[in-house]
Amino acid sequence: MDSILILFKLFISFFKIGMFSIGGGMAMLPLIEKELILENKFIDYNQFLDLLSISQSSPGPIAINSATFIGFKVNFIYGSIISTLGIILPSIIFINLISPYLQKYFNHPKMKNLFKSLRPITIGFILSAAILVSQKTIIDIKSIIIVFISFYSLLRFKIHPIKLILFFGIFEIIIKRLPF
Repeated sequence: MDSILILFKLFISFFKIGMFSIGGGMAMLPLIEKELILENKFIDYNQFLDLLSISQSSPGPIAINSATFIGFKVNFIYGSIISTLGIILPSIIFINLISPYLQKYFNHPKMKNLFKSLRPITIGFILSAAILVSQKTIIDIKSIIIVFISFYSLLRFKIHPIKLILFFGIFEIIIKRLPF
């Protein structure tokens, strides 16, 4: 496929993701799946899971990290630049064009209703992302146990997520070294 066409498709895909990602990085995962895996086939599901791990463990917003990672994978430095521009441009447009009006009418009842209706959509996106990722990563009894222990520890005991990451990282290293 022609390099210019690939760059254009990358830009449009990330522009759409940036335009309609309501609720942050995790909420954008269903859009990434649709645009980048299913429609344009820029990455596959395994690469998607790698992207998720890299994007969440790297400093910065998941949207920009994802765009940069996928862009580089598809078309190296030009792909990274184009993808990153595509993901941030909707926010720049929104802030510069709509923000003054949003501020002026923020307390208007219709605006409040709009934002109220967007909250459940965000939860739906995040739940969809959780299901998508779980279908690809919960593959054995060990991963099921880790999911439940993590979930329970976060909710019940309010354990810091970094402690869980370190604990299960060390746990995995130890398990891999055992002879059975």
